[in-house]
Amino acid sequence: MSEKQQEQPFKKLGDKLKTIRQKLHESVAEVSGAVEIDEPMLQRIEQGKERPAEDILMLLINHFGMQDDEAASLWQLAGYDQPKPQHDHDHSDDNNTRSAILVMAVDPRVIYSDGVQVAANKNGVIVSFSQANGTNSPLTTAKIGMSREQAYAVVQTLHDALHRSEQRQLPSPADKGDKKDEKQF
Repeated sequence: MSEKQQEQPFKKLGDKLKTIRQKLHESVAEVSGAVEIDEPMLQRIEQGKERPAEDILMLLINHFGMQDDEAASLWQLAGYDQPKPQHDHDHSDDNNTRSAILVMAVDPRVIYSDGVQVAANKNGVIVSFSQANGTNSPLTTAKIGMSREQAYAVVQTLHDALHRSEQRQLPSPADKGDKKDEKQF
């Protein structure tokens, strides 16, 4: 392997990501801010020096609005479609099977999650939504940052929406006579 290949093991992936970013007329700062990584990291990824973590690559794919075949191509360039190497001491995967990550949405504009992590400080709140992927570390599907005021408004909106959507039960005939002061639905 040449010295250049050792310094830039993910050059094809980096070139592809840079080309996509430039076609969309976005700066390194805009994209790094959108996927919440620092600019030097995005630059190292685009230079092929560093492979993005799976969740970062997924965020880039989502940010760029890539179609399935384009996304699969990037996933392959990153080497995430390769089976993990087998170790003599690890016999948990004797059938040579591997896990696949699938983020599937009924509506392509909606990403469903089964987990959430919230980080808050005096400046604001970051909500990270995730999906289980068969490993101990769930895949982050979306991160949303907001001010504390907006977070309180979101909590109230969620509360109101959930309250409105609760199924109302009609009182049983036996209850009608006992509860004359309560409203009937």
